[in-house]
Amino acid sequence: MRGLITPQRLAIVAVCLASLVVCCGLAYWQWERFSQAGGTFQNLGYVFQWPLFGLFPAFMVWRIRRLDARRKAEAADVPAVAPEPVVEPSRPVVTVEPVRTPVHDDEDEELAAYNRMLAELNARDQR
Repeated sequence: MRGLITPQRLAIVAVCLASLVVCCGLAYWQWERFSQAGGTFQNLGYVFQWPLFGLFPAFMVWRIRRLDARRKAEAADVPAVAPEPVVEPSRPVVTVEPVRTPVHDDEDEELAAYNRMLAELNARDQR
């Protein structure tokens, strides 16, 4: 395992702390707006929301580390087993004969051509 303090970890901690400081500052600003004569309960709601927004990056770092540790523990518990090779039959087994329906005279020519093309594709897939 690498050292406890790495530049990447320091950057993550710095971003989490900066997020918390900025969001707490915004919560204080909303509290000041709520305290003024024109303040509304929406401002009070933001007072409670901003600190949660500031804590969210720290929560995500904690959650990602926890999921990564769980994944590594599961990988250590499962022995590596090579999958069995799939044996394909030498020739396909045809169990149902394709239905051949004649084209009726009252049928649309474009539809009949499309149906013939589908029948040819189906026959090619059956071979």
